[in-house]
Amino acid sequence: MLSVTEDNRLKKLLVVGDRVLIKPKNPSDKTTSGLYLPPTVAEKEEVQSGYVLKVGPGYPLPGLDDDEPWKSKAVKYMPLQAEEGDVAIYLQRHAVEIQYEGERYVILPQSAILLLERAEDLF
Repeated sequence: MLSVTEDNRLKKLLVVGDRVLIKPKNPSDKTTSGLYLPPTVAEKEEVQSGYVLKVGPGYPLPGLDDDEPWKSKAVKYMPLQAEEGDVAIYLQRHAVEIQYEGERYVILPQSAILLLERAEDLF
C-alpha cells in the first residue's frame, strides 16, 4: 500500500490551506455485469476514491484573543478532518489532477470530500 515516510519524496510538497493531496485508487475497469470499460470512461465518474497522502494546515482563524488582533503575527488554523492514511471518497469535478515525478495525484478542497474511512491497520 501507500505510506508517507520520512524518506518519501512527497515530504518536499507543502499542501496549502484547506486542500488535500490524494493518490487516486485504480478505478475498476469492469462493470458489475462484466463489461470492460476504457480508462477514459472510468476516470470520468462523478465520485472517486483514493488515499489521503498530505493535508494542509486547515482554515485560517482570525486572531481575536488580543485586544489588538491586527498586531498578532501568529496565524491559527482550524485543522481539517482528513488525516494522512485515510481513504477518501470525493467529487471528481472539484479535483485538480497533477503529475509529480511520474505519479498521478489530485488536489482538492476538503469540502469536496464526501466520506472518510479511517482504519488503524490500513497501511
